[in-house]
Amino acid sequence: MRGADIVIKCLEHEGVEVVFAYPGGTSMEMHQSFSRSKRIRVVLPRHEQGGVFAAGGYARASGRVGVCMATSGPGATNLISGLADAYMDSVPLVAITGQVPRSMIGRGAFQETDFFGMTLPIVKHSYLVMSIEDIPRIIKEAFYVASTGRPGPVIIDIPKDVQQSACEAVFPKELHLRGYDPEKKISSADVEKIAALIAKSERPVLYCGGGIISANASQELREFIAKTRIPVTTTLMGIGCFPQDDPLSLHWLGMHGTVYANRAVDQADLLLAFGVRFDDRVTGNVREFAKHATIVHVDIDASELNKNKPAHLPIQADIKSTLQQLNKIVKARKHDAWLAQIAEWKKEFPLAYKVTDEVLRSQYVREFLCGDTGEIIMPQYAIELLDQLTKGDAIITTGVGQHQMWTAQYYLFKQPRGLITSGGLGAMGFGYPAALGAKVAFPDKQVVDIDGDGSFQMNIQELATAHIERIAAKAMILNNQHLGMVVQWEDRFYQSNRGNTYLGDPRNPHNIYPDFVAIAKGYNVPGERVTRKSDLKAAMERMLASKEPYVLDVITPYTEHVLPMIPYGKTVHDIIVE
Repeated sequence: MRGADIVIKCLEHEGVEVVFAYPGGTSMEMHQSFSRSKRIRVVLPRHEQGGVFAAGGYARASGRVGVCMATSGPGATNLISGLADAYMDSVPLVAITGQVPRSMIGRGAFQETDFFGMTLPIVKHSYLVMSIEDIPRIIKEAFYVASTGRPGPVIIDIPKDVQQSACEAVFPKELHLRGYDPEKKISSADVEKIAALIAKSERPVLYCGGGIISANASQELREFIAKTRIPVTTTLMGIGCFPQDDPLSLHWLGMHGTVYANRAVDQADLLLAFGVRFDDRVTGNVREFAKHATIVHVDIDASELNKNKPAHLPIQADIKSTLQQLNKIVKARKHDAWLAQIAEWKKEFPLAYKVTDEVLRSQYVREFLCGDTGEIIMPQYAIELLDQLTKGDAIITTGVGQHQMWTAQYYLFKQPRGLITSGGLGAMGFGYPAALGAKVAFPDKQVVDIDGDGSFQMNIQELATAHIERIAAKAMILNNQHLGMVVQWEDRFYQSNRGNTYLGDPRNPHNIYPDFVAIAKGYNVPGERVTRKSDLKAAMERMLASKEPYVLDVITPYTEHVLPMIPYGKTVHDIIVE
């Protein structure tokens, strides 16, 4: 078999059903092989970054390994943001790249880059294939490494002459990776220690992250909470691991999390940190974070233990098996006074929004609504309405910015893998390609990208992919003509001085720019613009009913801020609520 054919056969052996791949000179051999495969669908993105984000969206939604492919040089380097995103959010991904022939490596050949070297800090593992006989072993290893332990991206760089050569392929059935042991079970002694801490605690809080979702441990977590009645807050990546409409849910914490979640952690005497990494957007001033609590930190990755926040009981272990063991011995315990205090905080500081004086005075109201303040579309309202119309059952992807935070606040996620967002890297342009990947994984589910006008433009070309590949992912753009989150920081910390944050046309500020509906039409994708609140529900219903991809451009005021907000490096005591 030729090397390129071996690659595709290996992917078939791994159960790969779809690859997001853009061809080029050093990868076209594999694309020729794909054309003969009856088992793998190749989705052609319109940019390699769109392809890797789509593979990430597919992996996040399904829990399976996402696969993307690109050619050498600029094709490979265009994958870097998507690899970094997968690395920071622990997403299982395999990226296959073409490389110049072995004899040309290191000679500065056309479209040569040291992709192996430049990606070392942002991948879980890397391979440069120098022998055709190694292809089956390497691909099997790559999928195993990407999907086990703490998931992450793996790259496989394959020179063109390796793809073109031939050998008698041997496909391994088993793997033995010396030094790699992803199975980490908690000891019975540590289980007993955790249970004892729970038994004597009066103000316990669960702090759960993306590790719960990666480990498919949501059901075990729900059983644990049902037994212990411990209130739970999540990170952005952990949203959906526990239903947000449950009375024991504190929603999520951190910079734009709820006041009551942040206060609960601040006052807790026991913090059970499960599958989290104490990210700076969660902790703020890390020395002050949960300073009254005994901290139990359970994570599959030993490097996360005591890295950002020292724990009183750090444990390297798989969180699913840990919860299974805890569920066998923990006993119900009443925390009535604690839960009553949290209920008071919830009542005093609910997630809420209002039409501010700044909005009433804005150009948006004067020009687009002719002064009719009753027709203002607040971005939070648009998300609440989408939640109602989808009954909270859609897969939601986002770009990065204010709309991302409002989505996490106002769409009530009840299941894991319902929110797909770029958390650690915060990569703009992620939302719509990720929606395509999620829709490919679940063609019968409603998939909506809630995006901003800034983020959406960064990979707007993927509307072509949606149309040509018949991927009916929807996009609802909360369009305020600005880089909203940066504007918010300008307003709060830079005396509202604008530093290149206006995305409209300064020569014609009375028009919305660009015209997303016209752009969508150019890609043969239906769309419409909504400026008035009374028109929004019907427009949203048309979007959701469409059997095609759809763009809904919702015009919102740019003066609105995401609140609550803990300023960077501060504490819950510095929280801004209005």
